[in-house]
Amino acid sequence: MTETSGSLPRTVDTVVIGGGLVGLATARALTERGVGVLVCEKEDRWAAHQSGHNSGVIHSGLYYRPGSLKATMATQAAQELPELCADWGVPYRVTGKLVVAQRDSELGRMRGLLARGEANGVPVVEISPDQAREQEPHVRCVGALHVASTGVVDFTALAEAIAARLADAGAELRLATKVLGLVREDGRVRVLTTAGEVVAGHVVNCSGLHSDRLLDKQTRRQTRIVPFRGEYWALRPDKTDLVNGLVYPVPDPDLPFLGVHLTRDVHDHVHIGPNAVFALRREGYRWRDLSLPDLADALSFPGLWRMAADNIGTGLGEMARSAIPALMVKAAQQMLPELTRSDLVRHPAGVRAQALARDGKPSDDFVLHGDGPILHVVNAPSPAATASLQIGQRLAEMSLDPTHD
Repeated sequence: MTETSGSLPRTVDTVVIGGGLVGLATARALTERGVGVLVCEKEDRWAAHQSGHNSGVIHSGLYYRPGSLKATMATQAAQELPELCADWGVPYRVTGKLVVAQRDSELGRMRGLLARGEANGVPVVEISPDQAREQEPHVRCVGALHVASTGVVDFTALAEAIAARLADAGAELRLATKVLGLVREDGRVRVLTTAGEVVAGHVVNCSGLHSDRLLDKQTRRQTRIVPFRGEYWALRPDKTDLVNGLVYPVPDPDLPFLGVHLTRDVHDHVHIGPNAVFALRREGYRWRDLSLPDLADALSFPGLWRMAADNIGTGLGEMARSAIPALMVKAAQQMLPELTRSDLVRHPAGVRAQALARDGKPSDDFVLHGDGPILHVVNAPSPAATASLQIGQRLAEMSLDPTHD
């Protein structure tokens, strides 16, 4: 585990807060530009939260609006990341994936997704049900898309590889160092941490689930991070032959999630999920994980209540799938009819840092807030892990030149 020893430097060019993939990639991009960087991560390891608790999928860029940064970055990352992982010794696999329609009424949306993928430059083709069964014999569908560039990667190993290269480049890396506050003085920033104080010319806040806590009070009144837990199941080891690669349903355009999907990771575990339920703690990976301050912070924000009112049916359905495993099985059986409850075991959950506006609208795009020498990454949704290196380059440019768009 790569970490710099000794006391904090008294001054540094830039402090990056957060040792997930976006924070480490931003630090790498700054270091490549000759900037002195200090990375502060409150946990004792890299990628401890969102970066290390996800499905491990290298996203292709299929779902994003043509011409958007998300589409451009994901498509580029899907082409470049496998080669980088091979060079760095990071476990990965380019598997391709199927997006399957389970009923005729979904074929129109499926073909709309095909057109979007083609516009983004994604290698996607429509295939017949028979062709889909050649790749996934146990999957049922009436039509499918095949996306060749989708793959899987060990994102924790990728974060550790970036950290190792940062250390070689002379960056200061501090684990178990929590940032407590930011104080602007004379065009610079005093960064208050549990390990002492450092003065920086610039700060990039990539603290994920806690990113809004460093915002100024006025901005934080309008935006709040609300945690949503994504719960997964896994196939028993003797049942993993039911899924060869990655299988996704045609997504519901009214929902910000992709639906229950099947994912074989680089370690040959097959995950089924996720759902999305409100977490009672920002790092609440289980129902019993409760933080009264976190809960009070979320419940005091009007946006949470407005979002709940607008999505009450969906929310109750997600909670039911969490409480009643048979409902998750039923959702997965739409694609995998042979699946039974006895085939599944619990798998660790993830928690998504969802930025909510005061009007209850969840953001499905990046939310950045510039405050002089401080750049806050308030929301970094998928494909943030896949495209972390591309995002890091852009954040580095924005930090060094606040006029950069």
